[in-house]
Amino acid sequence: MLKGFRDFIMQGNVVDLAVAVVIGAAFGAVVNALVDSVLMPLISALVGAPSFDDFLVFNINGNLIQVGVFLTALVNFLLIAAAVYFVIVLPMTKATEALKRHRGLEEEEEEPDPQLALLEQIRDELRTLR
Repeated sequence: MLKGFRDFIMQGNVVDLAVAVVIGAAFGAVVNALVDSVLMPLISALVGAPSFDDFLVFNINGNLIQVGVFLTALVNFLLIAAAVYFVIVLPMTKATEALKRHRGLEEEEEEPDPQLALLEQIRDELRTLR
């Protein structure tokens, strides 16, 4: 029974998933620090408030409708998505492309087979005869 558990834990998928969760948690802290400490203060300086929570608050029969809370969550999502894209995805894509070019791994356009080119010419000529 313990051997089966040990085999399960030592599988590549489980270890890879564990590493991904730990790295994801650490990366989440970095992104949150960027958004909370850099981007949100910039927006706060432009708008004059650190969030939109007090924006568009309605009281209908004793129930608060807080549209601003939704706007704050939406802005936070967009800031996090932009931070991830511009700080991680875009530089990684550029680095990967540069590495491929450096190594010569870009797929070069192959020259068409001369026999296929001849067959295509024959096919096109036959079409014009009809």
